[in-house]
Amino acid sequence: MTHSPIPYGRQSIDESDISAVEAVLRGAWLTQGPAVEAFEEAVAQRVQARHAVAFSSGTAALHGCTVVAGLGPGDLVVTSPLTFMASANCARYVGASVGLVDIRPETLNLDMAQIPAEADAVVAVHYAGLPVDLRGMKVRPRVVIEDAAHALGVSTPDGPVGNCARSDLCMFSFHPVKPITTGEGGIVTTNDDSLAHELRQFRSHDIERTPDRGAWAYQISELGFNYRMTDIQAALGLSQLAKLDTFIQRRNELADRYRAMLAPLPVVLPPEAPQGFTHGYHLFAVRVRDRERVFDGLRAADIGVQVHFVPIHHHPISVDIDVDPGDLPACDEAYEQLISLPMFPDLTEAEQDRVVAVLASLVK
Repeated sequence: MTHSPIPYGRQSIDESDISAVEAVLRGAWLTQGPAVEAFEEAVAQRVQARHAVAFSSGTAALHGCTVVAGLGPGDLVVTSPLTFMASANCARYVGASVGLVDIRPETLNLDMAQIPAEADAVVAVHYAGLPVDLRGMKVRPRVVIEDAAHALGVSTPDGPVGNCARSDLCMFSFHPVKPITTGEGGIVTTNDDSLAHELRQFRSHDIERTPDRGAWAYQISELGFNYRMTDIQAALGLSQLAKLDTFIQRRNELADRYRAMLAPLPVVLPPEAPQGFTHGYHLFAVRVRDRERVFDGLRAADIGVQVHFVPIHHHPISVDIDVDPGDLPACDEAYEQLISLPMFPDLTEAEQDRVVAVLASLVK
């Protein structure tokens, strides 16, 4: 019997999304128009933040965070080793040094209690959609940035992730496998008026209008980038945002079903959300023995599993990070075992049954 491939993640697009994008394409503004501002206002309202500033990607948004926070040469920016490289590169972009702190095995999130006193900033990654408990900081660095690429729509005892209750800036990503998508895109939320203004300047060449010199006039005082989101992307994001609760609910239903079916197997299930927290299940990352054989077996069955992530310190670029072998044992042990199973709102129960059946045949 031939089966259709099952990806580990995929966007969920319906006719309302297509209609929203079509309306922009038929309108007057494809970029720098009203759809971006409407999307920003909707995200800010959703996460209960004062400001939201849209960017062309989550990576661009993280770059903006480190720039407006005033980080640079001589500063130490600490992050999790179990994340995508953008969480570290945002420090490198501004000439700051990257530091790594091990994860907590029970959450796979950065161990906030281990952040060194000399850290100038922390990029706290909400791995797989489970929020980091920012209450665990013994000493607060002068800058706290949340990398919430996986965590739009979830909450902590402090309220929605993105409200910046214990951080200065929070970044969300809208890549197609994320909680909602704009194709490519990201956004930064903050409650600081000055940071929001600087983010808007930075994403658009640092252009500042000077109408007193003429209606055409502008000036550029700092190095900026073209990191703008288009109205096409924003229209899709605004349509997707209306379905966020449904998406998160479906991901949790699928996670509950995975847990029930996988419970009898020799598989370590993902961390559950502690009391007062909710989980977004951007990923459903299990831990297995003999990971390479299991991974290859699932891929051979057209089940598009993935590993999240090759740790930061395992990449050649990270020769600049002061990490010795054995310094990050919890991360290294998890990495040797992790496999992300298919998890997206349109995953069917029949597809999920197939994933579990193949996995069971490989781990028993």
